[in-house]
Amino acid sequence: MPSFDTVCEANFVEVKNAVENTAKEIGTRFDFKGTSAAVELKDKEITLFGDADFQLQQVEDILRNKLTKRNVDVRFLDVQKPQKIGGDKLKQVVKVKNGIDSEQAKKIQRLIKDSKLKLQAAIQEDKVRVTGAKRDDLQAAMALIRKDMADLPLSFDNFRD
Repeated sequence: MPSFDTVCEANFVEVKNAVENTAKEIGTRFDFKGTSAAVELKDKEITLFGDADFQLQQVEDILRNKLTKRNVDVRFLDVQKPQKIGGDKLKQVVKVKNGIDSEQAKKIQRLIKDSKLKLQAAIQEDKVRVTGAKRDDLQAAMALIRKDMADLPLSFDNFRD
């Protein structure tokens, strides 16, 4: 049976490169000299440091530009609220989404069922596998998912005939 997997995974090699490029740019920019502006990556979290909200926003803008240049969708970023860390310094955590959470997976499954296409959608951990008899139905399902789930940076892999 033909099938494909719907996944939500960022290219972490490119994310790491973008964070390193951001750190380089922060180190060379004149307006960041002598400040605590920095960026670091641990597991699937990017932490931004700065002296003020404005500076945190600038660091985030640089990061978004570097990610975009490396073809990483900025919809993968889940920006948290800034937190105070000693004195007047701020820290902001940016989580990199990886995998489809159960609520979104159920939404995709319901979308496939309501589409009246002869397909089955099964939730498997952090991805949704769609199977069906016809390849054309699977391609229609991909288009439907892309259109209705525009807020998620979804991709499709393991397309099998």
